[in-house]
Amino acid sequence: MTEPEREQRPNQLREGYLQKRRNKVREEIERNRRGEYVVPTWVLVAALLLVLAAFAILLIFF
Repeated sequence: MTEPEREQRPNQLREGYLQKRRNKVREEIERNRRGEYVVPTWVLVAALLLVLAAFAILLIFF
């Protein structure tokens, strides 16, 4: 491999990564606009725990 080829390779890898990332974000935005948005599991778990904790506090202290 010649010297210029070695210098271009990390840049090409980085550009490939950035292009894949842009495409992934663009596809996610398009899915969300079509109404295919899904709430992440951790958000649902956090909401459930919050509701259960509030209910337990009501039972214990009131």
